[in-house]
Amino acid sequence: MDMTVAKSLLNGVVSVLVLTVLSGCSSTPSSSPERIQQALETPVTSENEEYVLGPTDVVQVSVWRNEDLSIAVPVRPDGKISVPLVGDVQASGRSPQQLADSIETQLAQYIREPQVSIVVTSMGSNEFVNRVRVTGAVQQPTSVPYREGMTVLDMVLGSGGVTPFAAQNETRLYRVHEGDVVAIPVRLGDILSDGDITTNYSLRPGDIISVPERSF
Repeated sequence: MDMTVAKSLLNGVVSVLVLTVLSGCSSTPSSSPERIQQALETPVTSENEEYVLGPTDVVQVSVWRNEDLSIAVPVRPDGKISVPLVGDVQASGRSPQQLADSIETQLAQYIREPQVSIVVTSMGSNEFVNRVRVTGAVQQPTSVPYREGMTVLDMVLGSGGVTPFAAQNETRLYRVHEGDVVAIPVRLGDILSDGDITTNYSLRPGDIISVPERSF
């Protein structure tokens, strides 16, 4: 699948997931044990994987020995950037190295053996997808950038803890896996009251924790 399309689809899934979770506080049924296991075993994206550019990212284009051609420019909504001499260049869906190679190829018509480097100075396109959220019966619903090592308990404590009306053991962790939303049960009451961290899962970018209210 084209990386631009993949990123758009993921943004769409996450957007729908956020709206669904925020639309109510009642707990939803858990996914099948097989889907839950698969979602929990999904590794965090390796930091060694190449970053894929998208709209709102800002890149620094540097052309060796040609400062007048070097520029800091945002990726436009149409996925392109404007570069001196060559004009518009497709950036969205490409890694920084792929973008540099493309600019070098086009600059070769004007200067001898151009050497281009790309530095991403703002990763705006991933800001929404990579956030982690907790909502529902907590003191302060929270949305923060993902950080390695985050757990369910970290997010709940960061939101000020649960309210007196929380159905703690009906908590759900929602995770996008292979284009679907997987509902993972979390025994939040056991974590907070008994120190049972069996379901204190490590989080992934885009995860949403929903703590429902008790039914009276």
